[in-house]
Amino acid sequence: MASETGNAVLKLKAQVLVGDTIALGPGKAALLEAIDREGSIAAAGRSLGLSYRRTRDMIDVLNASWQAPLVYTVKGGQRGGGTSLTPRGLLVLERYRALEAVLEDAASRYREDLLALATTPT
Repeated sequence: MASETGNAVLKLKAQVLVGDTIALGPGKAALLEAIDREGSIAAAGRSLGLSYRRTRDMIDVLNASWQAPLVYTVKGGQRGGGTSLTPRGLLVLERYRALEAVLEDAASRYREDLLALATTPT
């Protein structure tokens, strides 16, 4: 979530930290949406320009950081494998996107005035 006025930029980024680990932020939320849409780890990663390894690492963090896993994977076989969000994953993603919407709404009240006070870099 970023907006500009001239050269000034207001950037909002919601993150959920568990200890020092980013359990959820914009990138992981985008990955959850891609998994929900694509039904595959590889396809979700490709759609976001991520390597398979990076995608797996992010899923491992997502699954370890919450009370229950957010992503469920079925290994390949006769009918192939697949990946989907668990009910907890869908709920976490929904709540995160709702939080982002509230932050964006709150920021919209102050954005122009705040950015107008910023100086142009030299």
